[in-house]
Amino acid sequence: MSAPLDLPARTAAAVALLKETSPETLDAFLELSAVFEATTLDPHARETVILTVAERNQCHLCVDMHEAKMASLGPAPDAERLAAVRAFTLRVLASSGAVSDEDLADFEKAGYTRRNALEVVLGIGTYTVSTFANRLVRAA
Repeated sequence: MSAPLDLPARTAAAVALLKETSPETLDAFLELSAVFEATTLDPHARETVILTVAERNQCHLCVDMHEAKMASLGPAPDAERLAAVRAFTLRVLASSGAVSDEDLADFEKAGYTRRNALEVVLGIGTYTVSTFANRLVRAA
């Protein structure tokens, strides 16, 4: 799989650096990213997961890129639902996936499903690869 050609210069440089250093890591990230984009989470929720991971892992490149992508989506239809995604993502990260029954119930009360919960885990894994790789190669 190859990286998109219409990337901003800063992002293109990071992709090129990762491709040069570890094309397997880049390919794995791109494949996982495509799978994450195909989940049942809506675009605002996916970007919320990505931004939560990027902020937590201090990947400034990802934060900048995904803040711009979030802004391009327009206003979120339901800010409370996005707050629930962010809170759940942070709980999954803090507990290494062992969220409490209460945490899962809170996520479901916000209108999400167990499938969505696992999609959050997929997003965390995908963007942990990206943020860690960016920081390791000094692209972030």
